[in-house]
Amino acid sequence: MKDGVNGIALAVFIFFFVVVTVMGFLAARWRRSGVESLDEWGLGGRSFGTWVTWFLLGGDLYTAYTFVAVPAAIYAGGAAGFYAVPYTILVYPLIFTFLPRLWSVSHRHGYVTTSDFVRGRFGSKGLSLAVALTGILATMPYIALQLVGIQAVLDVMGVGGGDDTNWFVKDLPLLIAFAVLAAYTYSSGLRAPALIAFVKDGLIYLVIAVAIIYIPIKLGGFDDIFAKAGDALSQKNPATGQPKGALAPGEAGQWGYATLALGSALALFMYPHSVTATLSSSKRNVIRRNTTILPLYSLMLGLLALLGFMAIASGVKVSNGQLAIPQLFEDMFPDWFAGVAFAAIGIGALVPAAIMSIAAANLFTRNIYKDFLKPDATPAQEARISKLVSLLVKVGALIFVLGMDKTVAINFQLLGGIWILQTLPALVGGLLTRWFHRWALLAGWAAGMAYGTWAAWSTSSPTQDHFGGSSKEIPGLGEIGYIGMTAIVLNLVVTVVLTFVLRAFKAPEGVDETRPSDYVADAGDPGVKQELPPAVPETAGH
Repeated sequence: MKDGVNGIALAVFIFFFVVVTVMGFLAARWRRSGVESLDEWGLGGRSFGTWVTWFLLGGDLYTAYTFVAVPAAIYAGGAAGFYAVPYTILVYPLIFTFLPRLWSVSHRHGYVTTSDFVRGRFGSKGLSLAVALTGILATMPYIALQLVGIQAVLDVMGVGGGDDTNWFVKDLPLLIAFAVLAAYTYSSGLRAPALIAFVKDGLIYLVIAVAIIYIPIKLGGFDDIFAKAGDALSQKNPATGQPKGALAPGEAGQWGYATLALGSALALFMYPHSVTATLSSSKRNVIRRNTTILPLYSLMLGLLALLGFMAIASGVKVSNGQLAIPQLFEDMFPDWFAGVAFAAIGIGALVPAAIMSIAAANLFTRNIYKDFLKPDATPAQEARISKLVSLLVKVGALIFVLGMDKTVAINFQLLGGIWILQTLPALVGGLLTRWFHRWALLAGWAAGMAYGTWAAWSTSSPTQDHFGGSSKEIPGLGEIGYIGMTAIVLNLVVTVVLTFVLRAFKAPEGVDETRPSDYVADAGDPGVKQELPPAVPETAGH
């Protein structure tokens, strides 16, 4: 570890940061219609084509936290951290199946959020509110962790002083980065991260390509890397008395590995920022094309994960695992290229943080402000409120980062995945069928949220007693599995049983304002983006 500030790396980092800042403000004029509305600010005018959407979704789903945390998980526990690779492979067939249908019905009815769709499909503002609140709640710690990624890079570069430095001086660089992010997001909306994503993804691919070739050469090849990593991971952890990890998951951890990968895949495209990037597409087929080329990011992620083994083999020693990969880059690369790598991580935080704050703001504006506070809000008023809320969301995330232990923040993000997964029956179920009763969906959501939160809270380890993890013994099976999957099974059971009961008692159902053709129409099809059709009675659902 180098002492003091790495001036060359910091200069390169600042150069790229200034470049993307300028791009962020210039994006306000990119493809702008001149109409002030939530469609324009929050969805980029729904005008993005295949390549813009590809970079936007890639910048959205593969974040700075991915860059830092996936190899950090390998560094700390071995191959179990590779679960992120299969789950990003599983997610694309899901996107291909469900999101084109969501795009079509949203484009047809002007939906901006998943909660808009849920309200229109089931005629239930209560269910829509539950989905909106869950989305905002799950997104907040995710935004915070992007700022954690920036902070990790700044710490390794020696910016901000040590632990005994005045808190304001120590966190000033992060505050500046936050202010710049907030300013150009407010000004340009979704167009800013869409434009910056080109730079972010180009830098990440460059850094990964160089790292996967250059670092193994310096460490003696992959044979030596795996041998050293295997030896280090086989050492026992003093706190648990168990090996720190392994080069391959043991039999006892296979069920947890599989359920975590599947649950994470199901949760990923439920996040508001994933949906926001999807709905910004100009055509239905843009989403389908993206499912064929987005797996390139999974290839990159597999190579990225190997950096965790390289950090072990190179002898990186850090008290916070999130610093392992930035420290590896500083130790192994020339200072100027370390600056490029740090810029890739830093910009990789700005893009998703912007999209996430926009998505959370859209949920508040459409499904809380307009539905409950000001039903007659004009498009311009919606856009103005969403801009302001996006700032508040970022402030909340910043307070989260500055005021809480980073371990707690990471575990809150794991909890966010458990939470957002509980919106799956309402969204995916609604895209495929109208059979579920709105009250049953709400009860199932409540059951899944309650169980998932309690299970995550009650899971502890010898080294921590706050949201100890995302895995727990599955009742009745004795296997250790992902809490989110157990919670979603409970959610579905409650939903199905109550749907039978409520239908038997002929409980009133909401009005479905969609019709079957809405789910398959493309932008060029007749009727799309024209006057909305009359509401269809709930009995006409499909």
